[in-house]
Amino acid sequence: MPRQARILLPGVPLHIIQRGHNRQPCFYADSDFRAYLNWLRKCAALMDASIHAYVLMTNHVHLLASFAYPEVVSDFMKAIGQQHTQYLNHRLGRTGTVWEGRFKSCPVPTETYLIVCQKYIELNPVRARMVDCVDAYPWSSYRDNAGNRHDTLVRPHYLYMAMGQTADLRARYYQGLFENVETRLFDDIRRATMNNSIPGQVAKKRGRPAKNQADGASVALAL
Repeated sequence: MPRQARILLPGVPLHIIQRGHNRQPCFYADSDFRAYLNWLRKCAALMDASIHAYVLMTNHVHLLASFAYPEVVSDFMKAIGQQHTQYLNHRLGRTGTVWEGRFKSCPVPTETYLIVCQKYIELNPVRARMVDCVDAYPWSSYRDNAGNRHDTLVRPHYLYMAMGQTADLRARYYQGLFENVETRLFDDIRRATMNNSIPGQVAKKRGRPAKNQADGASVALAL
């Protein structure tokens, strides 16, 4: 069957998931995370992309990004993936692919889902039981959006900028959003990304809920 065409809507941010090949690790050391972020920063500048949120997990990454030219998203992910693959294979003295051939994505309607998607992304390490609190994980955009770190990689969306008139007010408001997180819409984000659709438009499947994964698998399988 032919691949389903990727939904790209001008002016609408994309939630992107890129997984490691066969769910194998893509990052082994702090230097691997830093290298990926360096290429993410360079490619974002080169291809006029704004990164609103991200998280680098052990075997996959999440990005929330806006593109001035949405048609470049495949080239954007390909460029980052190739650079990281070359770097990692050279560092580990090996050959072969690091990433799956096709990344997942969905457009994120701003008013309903944009901030929800940012929280979904930045809470990934907590849901995977890698850390106890969102601020404890260094390889996500939370510290930037919460005002605890200032990296030029993260470019806030206008909805984030509307949270307060000053950077301090916006940071404090954003921190408050994580005190009692409502996860009801997280499933909409997850389903839409897996199905290349728009959040809220994927029918929920009926039937018995899936069994929980064992604790030891939670890091590898966290979405």
